[in-house]
Amino acid sequence: MFAKGTRRGRGALIVVEGLDRAGKSSQCEYLRNFLEESGLSVKYIRFPDRTTSIGRLIDGYLRGQSQLDDHSIHLLFSANRWELAKSIEADIANGINVIIDRYSYSGAVYSAAKANPSLSLEWAWTPEIGLPQPDLCLFLSISPEEAAKRGGFGGERYENETMQSRVRDLFKTLFDLQRGSDIRTVDAGRSLEEVSQDVSNIVTECIARVDPASSLGKLTSF
Repeated sequence: MFAKGTRRGRGALIVVEGLDRAGKSSQCEYLRNFLEESGLSVKYIRFPDRTTSIGRLIDGYLRGQSQLDDHSIHLLFSANRWELAKSIEADIANGINVIIDRYSYSGAVYSAAKANPSLSLEWAWTPEIGLPQPDLCLFLSISPEEAAKRGGFGGERYENETMQSRVRDLFKTLFDLQRGSDIRTVDAGRSLEEVSQDVSNIVTECIARVDPASSLGKLTSF
């Protein structure tokens, strides 16, 4: 735990990734509460941010209300992240810890998982280069079969077992290419409490080792 009110220099950028229904939002909310109770400043962001003009276009697509070319929707997802890049960097510099539910990793793998011959993982990753690099990426690991048993599965465009299996494989491929990045896998098939304990322990260690005088890194090419 951290002393309440302690100024720790810059904040940490923490990303939570995983398949649909892996419990990302629940763990992000738990983590936000945990850090606030520990005396730290926290901001929680979910991508896509559906409140922006670009986010509203994405929301209509995800709900099946509109059709867009695979490349076009991918670039909209990326643009949605770029919309908030400067504010994320400013918050981090001001000592705020930023938690992000889905980030560039999801953006790249979900597009590449469509198996469009002209939309490779490398192509999908390119627009992400230069965005703020997380100090920590937590991947909540759950099988597509287990995810499908959870409430609400299937409500949006990408929530089917075939797509989720491709996404899982591509996450592994992408993470293997992220040299020097701190990516930690957490078994999300357990109880909420067990997963939350692991998450809080890993994040506490991450925040403690962040150099308060350092700058936030940038995502790079493979």
